[in-house]
Amino acid sequence: MERKTLTKNAGKTAFGTVLSRILGYIRDMLVANLFGAGMFADAFYAAFRIPNLFRRLLGEGSFSAAFVPVFSRYLHAKEKSETQKFLNAVFTALLAALLIISILGMLFAPFLVKIIAWGFTDDPEKMSLTIELTRLMFPFICFICIAAFLLAVLNTLHSFFLPAFAPSALSMSEIFYILAIAPALISTNQIKGLALSVIAGGALHFFIQYPKLKSLGWSLKLSFKTVEKTDAGREEILPFYKHPGIKRIAFLMIPSVIGLSVDQINSFVDTICGSFLASGSITALYYSNRLMQLPLAIFGLALATVSLPAFSKAYAVGDMRTFKDSLNYSARFSIFALLPAAAGLIAIGLPCVRLLFERGKFDYAASVLTNDALLFYCLGLPAYAMAKIFANAFYSFQDTKTPVKAAVAAMLLHVILCVILMRPMGVGGLALATSAASYLNVAILIAILRRKIGKIGCAKIFSSSLKSFAASLLTGLTAFYACKISQNLFIAVPVSVFCATIVFFITAKILKSEEIKYLLQLAKRK
Repeated sequence: MERKTLTKNAGKTAFGTVLSRILGYIRDMLVANLFGAGMFADAFYAAFRIPNLFRRLLGEGSFSAAFVPVFSRYLHAKEKSETQKFLNAVFTALLAALLIISILGMLFAPFLVKIIAWGFTDDPEKMSLTIELTRLMFPFICFICIAAFLLAVLNTLHSFFLPAFAPSALSMSEIFYILAIAPALISTNQIKGLALSVIAGGALHFFIQYPKLKSLGWSLKLSFKTVEKTDAGREEILPFYKHPGIKRIAFLMIPSVIGLSVDQINSFVDTICGSFLASGSITALYYSNRLMQLPLAIFGLALATVSLPAFSKAYAVGDMRTFKDSLNYSARFSIFALLPAAAGLIAIGLPCVRLLFERGKFDYAASVLTNDALLFYCLGLPAYAMAKIFANAFYSFQDTKTPVKAAVAAMLLHVILCVILMRPMGVGGLALATSAASYLNVAILIAILRRKIGKIGCAKIFSSSLKSFAASLLTGLTAFYACKISQNLFIAVPVSVFCATIVFFITAKILKSEEIKYLLQLAKRK
């Protein structure tokens, strides 16, 4: 029964994510058309990495990992009034922290930019623009992190479609700006306006979700004081930051922040290394990562999103059998879905990049550079999802330290490989370093988890993966040759994707993959 729930909720998340990503790619196409892969685009994406770091740390990253298990316990063990007080206290504490970080970030923008884009120091104009864009975009973290908090609340309350669709607000804001406002501005002001549209998108992201929370009977209010019962049974008025739930989240967040900081350090290492490579390298890394993120978000991260509340609930009620079964199924299904996606992108990556981005100032050379990174990013697709799923297993029983240990080891490998591979392989070397480090991360998490809770069905995962790998090889070959049917990419790419998908499902059925059987049963039921 838990598998049905996981698949159903993952389906809702995937559908919302697909719609959001479609809008995201339209946005990226418009940005690529307007700014290409030159100085303005490099400055914008380098600047965006800084507030995005705090989004990962204080939004859907470490905060969600610490918040969801604690919130799950409140839902199952506390009265609604106590849980509402907890939500208000968390909302107040998070907003206060974000306001302080935003102000400090704007003040110290020059220092931060010099760290993440060191190579820009040789181009004062590019460095100055990146600093200005960073200052403009820093308030974005206030809105986006509160929106991510709301997403975590809704997911724990088993609402998945709207939180998955809500990130499209950022895309809608940028699309509106590029089409309606940017044409009237000069180039320098155009890129600054794009930065301001990012802030508007973050605000819209929050306001799209809030009505859903209200409809479920919950709200978010600023509450600077909280009433708690002492051991003697008396009520005591405390500052919001002394709420026991806040203390628990803060305790769990410390190692989680370190772990996710490691992940962001990897991104910063890529940015730093990319700033020393050919012009457009940072932009190529961004667009290749965006393209790779589509199947990852639809299949891998959708399962990871729904798995954390499921794992937390199973652990909270002491049902380890359901916990292990959900973990095993999530791992197998993510591999089943992502291996063929990786094979397909490797086979027709360049046509996909050209179809999506090659127009205006984004030329064929930029497409080739982007595909160089995409090819090696795709090798790590299954590992990215597996790392998230197995980390969620630790987060669900409030162990945030173990994922940090694995992440640090992976980071060290990533940094070493970046230094070794960046010169001979360019952006492809940076992407390959990311993929290799992700597999090390997964291997460490699995080894430690088995020692902690016993067998988790690795043999079944391996057997399922072999079938998926065989089907994926045929999928990649089909995509490659089907894409040659026409010189028109608007025909060749969709036909290639369609044919490759059909071949994968037929092959998976012939190989009797359990995951395809379950998908077909669910489709018939629908």
